Amino acid sequence: MACFTLGFLEQLIVWLIIVGAIVACIRLLVPWIEGLVTPIIGQIIMIILWAIVAIMVVYLIFGLLACLVGAGPPFHAIR
Repeated sequence: MACFTLGFLEQLIVWLIIVGAIVACIRLLVPWIEGLVTPIIGQIIMIILWAIVAIMVVYLIFGLLACLVGAGPPFHAIR
C-alpha cells in the first residue's frame, strides 16, 4: 500500500477510531475506579492514558514524515 492513497487513509482513520474508542472507555471507567480505591490511582491511570495517546501521536507524525521522504507507510493493515 502506497502512502497517501485511499487505502492508507482508510487504515489511518481506522487506527484513529480505535484509539479514540479505547480512550473513551478508559475515561468512563476512571471515576468508578476512583470510587473503589484512592483518587490518586485514578489520576495515575489518566496520566498513563495521556502518555499512551502522546506516544501514538508521535508515531503518527513520524509515520507521515516517513511517507513524505519515501520510506513507505508505517501502519500495519487491520483486517
